[in-house]
Amino acid sequence: MQTLRSGKTVPAICDAAELSDEAREILVPGIHGREFVEKLIENGQYADAIAFLAHALPRREAVWWAWLCARAAAGDKPPASIIASLEATRTWIAEPTDPHRRAALDAAEVAGVGTPAGFAGLAAFLCGETLGPAEAPPAPPGEYAAAKAIGGSINLAAVADPKADIAARYAEFVRQGLELAERTKLWESAVPAKEGR
Repeated sequence: MQTLRSGKTVPAICDAAELSDEAREILVPGIHGREFVEKLIENGQYADAIAFLAHALPRREAVWWAWLCARAAAGDKPPASIIASLEATRTWIAEPTDPHRRAALDAAEVAGVGTPAGFAGLAAFLCGETLGPAEAPPAPPGEYAAAKAIGGSINLAAVADPKADIAARYAEFVRQGLELAERTKLWESAVPAKEGR
């Protein structure tokens, strides 16, 4: 079975992302990650494609993807709380320190974690080592907690404008995710090359 650069197999990511039964019908032995996502797109299964990429990409890069989508969904004149949340998340992406991570959560809570921008800020926070205060014993988030928030942010961003072409917006966001996958070399197998190659 094809292995992603992360060392996870495509089926393992499908399990982690809790993809739909319809998406799993496409999952045949040996399928390449990009091919799998492209087949999801062909079938209009955008939410499954987003979930897969959110769970497969490196977390920081995936938060950036969510931020890009949330920024697009915010429109030309977003409320100050959305602007502040996007800025706090962008700051963490640029410099992923613990204070910036916590600031992203604070701004996300003001914006509302049910908004694309707020969800992206929550995702940044969930990329850290603990959910509790810095001085408390570590309380790590689940391995895929950030990925769930990333997927939630992007899905919300796709449907944020009821006047927009939702399918076109989904397709645009998934295309961005695929470009990011190429940039991060997500599809390169983690299996080392044989000697002499």
